Amino acid sequence: MKKCKLALTVVVAAFVLILSACGTSKTGGGEDKTLKVVTDAAYAPFEYQDKGEVVGFDIDFIKAVAKEAGYEVKVKHVGWDPLFVEIKGKTADIGISAITINDDRKQTYDFSVPYFLSTNKIMVPKDSPIKSAADLKDKVVAVQNGTTGQEAVEKLLGAENKNLKKFKDNNLAIMELKGGGADAVVADNTVIEEYVKNNPNENFVIIEDERAFDKEFYGLLFAKDSKLKAEFDKAVKEVFENGEYAKIYKNWFKVDPDLTEIKEQQK
Repeated sequence: MKKCKLALTVVVAAFVLILSACGTSKTGGGEDKTLKVVTDAAYAPFEYQDKGEVVGFDIDFIKAVAKEAGYEVKVKHVGWDPLFVEIKGKTADIGISAITINDDRKQTYDFSVPYFLSTNKIMVPKDSPIKSAADLKDKVVAVQNGTTGQEAVEKLLGAENKNLKKFKDNNLAIMELKGGGADAVVADNTVIEEYVKNNPNENFVIIEDERAFDKEFYGLLFAKDSKLKAEFDKAVKEVFENGEYAKIYKNWFKVDPDLTEIKEQQK
């Protein structure tokens, strides 16, 4: 799903690290068993803010996995780019935010085994002439900046195409579509499917194009060579095996998960 590129200035990175240093938790066998988890809480239903509290599928999942591993977690909304800065700088222990595992990120970070299967899809008005990814050419497309959705559309339209509109978060991209400033939104299927389901009066539909968009797997983000990775890999697999994952999944998505492909990726 989400999230692909990381582009921060040195000034911003330094500022985030200074602000975050005081919140670092102890890991790797210390007495403090509370881990600092960072997220970008603007991606419902995975993570979002409700009355000042960070909630969502990812949040329930990380709490269950941490409990299985013998830890407690303190989840903090920091934003998309800053969560990468905190993990790299080791001022936070784990990042979770529907983060796609890819080779580019693995050069800098470690990931847990996969815990979620996703793909990008297209959201358009019900009367739109757009029926596939090929139809996006010469159309205005809104995406969240730094995501695999952005990357996929750049491959279709070109990275410098003036018709590609990039936004800080997916909510702003959808607002652009609603306001008539874009012809389509490309984003993770679960996010836009949930939006369409919860807002039927807005008359949007979802278009799937398996030839244009690859399958993606989400993972927990760790600093390179983190001692937590092995513990959490084991805990993730156990949460899948003991039925807790299916319970959390059904609570949020109202259907039973198909675990076959994810378990295959966990081997």
